[in-house]
Amino acid sequence: IQKNPNVEAVMSTAGQGVGGTLGDNVGRYIIRLKPREERTAGADEVIQQIRREASKLQGVRLFLSNPPAIRIGGTISTSDYVYSLSTTELTHLYAPGEALEAKLRTIPMLQDVSSNLELRNPEIQIRVLRDRASALGISSQQVELALFNAFGGRQVSTLYGAADQYSIMLELDRKYQSDINALGSLFIQSPAGAMVPLSTLAEVKSGVGPISVAHFGQLPSVILSFNLAPGVSVGDAIGVINEAAAEIVPAGISTSFTGSAKAFQEAFKSLPILLMITIVLIYMILAILYEHYGHPFTILTALPFAGFGALATLLLFREELNIFSFVGIILLIGLVKKNGIMMIDFAMQMQREKGMQAMDAIIEACSVRFRPIMMTTGAAIFATLPIAMGYGAGAETRRPLGIAVVGGLVFSQFLTLYVTPVFFVVMDRLARYIGTLRSKKSADAGAASHAGANTGE
Repeated sequence: IQKNPNVEAVMSTAGQGVGGTLGDNVGRYIIRLKPREERTAGADEVIQQIRREASKLQGVRLFLSNPPAIRIGGTISTSDYVYSLSTTELTHLYAPGEALEAKLRTIPMLQDVSSNLELRNPEIQIRVLRDRASALGISSQQVELALFNAFGGRQVSTLYGAADQYSIMLELDRKYQSDINALGSLFIQSPAGAMVPLSTLAEVKSGVGPISVAHFGQLPSVILSFNLAPGVSVGDAIGVINEAAAEIVPAGISTSFTGSAKAFQEAFKSLPILLMITIVLIYMILAILYEHYGHPFTILTALPFAGFGALATLLLFREELNIFSFVGIILLIGLVKKNGIMMIDFAMQMQREKGMQAMDAIIEACSVRFRPIMMTTGAAIFATLPIAMGYGAGAETRRPLGIAVVGGLVFSQFLTLYVTPVFFVVMDRLARYIGTLRSKKSADAGAASHAGANTGE
């Protein structure tokens, strides 16, 4: 890691993993990169470089992730995205959990696939013989306390010096801690004062088992963590994982994404509703402002072009459709409609003040408002361009927002200058046609009423 020219410093911790998990076989590295102007690669590119070099190490599993600017969800894992399997019986998760992990490792669009289901951890299993212990007056809590005093590293006191302090730990001699036969010689004091060896109270044997048991939603769970390969979107990864889970995971086991992946799913489901609410509110405000039902539609014709431009630009630059790009698309709704407002407002003013026809009024509006439209759009584009180009710390995360805004503005800018005037003329003619039909209908109704009155006389 330190040989990488983009790395400034590395801090390591042995015995403690991600989220504070403890273990003799885990460790954690915090890598600090050089300032962006002093390095030749972004954070994600540096991760790929280190991953390639670390893959040459034997017997070591390395998981690398770039901490997100906004961490969503409370699940701490070795990777950015989490998929969980839950059921009431932990043993029912063993086979499908291992099978799904193996399947995900074969998917090229996923990296750093790992699981908290480590079932082959060596352990010593102690089963207390409760009948014997009860006969001697010894409880299970006393056995647990004796084991904790011997192996748990209990702090019993503190020794203070002139400038420092030392913790005094109570534990069994190191040479006995690795000997399973020495456990039988561990004595526990009974209420009568007799020292009873553990071998008479419990059965001791070696075996394997899980390091820890995770819970999600108060149920035993298997947590699968993964990162995305470069250029892979969250939506594509979610679809592939759901297909793999449908083939492997049996009925009765609930599956769900958590953290960023779950937030993407929820945002993807709620985004159409949010966009519709936004458009309806804008339409209502414009309809009240212009006292017209048709011209707000004319102003909103720029929105489809802006959305298409944003998505096309994200695809062109191979950026993800994530939370930041969603925010950029919603931001576009407020930015692109101002072009239509500037043209339509001026054209309607010309119709009221000078009695101009719709065609002449919108042509005059395009000529007069062209410079303000270009200036305001250019100001918005150049203001967002630094975000799109990725300057500053953490710019890689914010870059999709800037790209979506710039792409949507540029694409809609050229098309709305041609499409909006056409819609204005069409809507004006449609309004006049509907008005003519209403007038004719009113005239026919009035004539019929007048004829009926003459007949009665």
